[in-house]
Amino acid sequence: MTTAAAATITVRSLHREDWPAVRSIYQEGIETGHATFESEAPDWDRFDASRLPGHRLVAETLEGRIVGWAAVSPVSARPVYSGVVEHSVYVAGDTRGLGVGAALLRALSESTEAAGIWTIQASVFPENEASLKLHLANGYVVVGRRQRIAQMAHGPLNGTWRDTILIERRSPAF
Repeated sequence: MTTAAAATITVRSLHREDWPAVRSIYQEGIETGHATFESEAPDWDRFDASRLPGHRLVAETLEGRIVGWAAVSPVSARPVYSGVVEHSVYVAGDTRGLGVGAALLRALSESTEAAGIWTIQASVFPENEASLKLHLANGYVVVGRRQRIAQMAHGPLNGTWRDTILIERRSPAF
């Protein structure tokens, strides 16, 4: 896919039938060792129960191939934090750097703002420089570094304590 082809990406709502492609992209990210502390992508029921329904998106090519996804989870059940979510964004390896992630982040900002959500946050491994660069170019700021926040439970880094960079995007609408 060329950069021009990335301009033809459509971002739409994620549907249950998209799950096999979404799960595959999620697992591919997990296997990099720099996407999440998770050791494997969840099944549909666990994913469905943990993500807010109105903010689950996929990026799809004109040919119908899903090349990325984004979703949000509430950070707290307390009503005062109802406008704060944590997001995940994953892009298929062969389409990284082509604008798919930016398209997903823009669409996610639009859907969350329309629903009254004022803050999107995420934790990114410092080694995931591409993700940090993507987020900073799309309105996110670094809040701080959380040192040795958790241990990896899989892969070659199993048992290794990892830092994360806490980032957030505050909606200018609120």
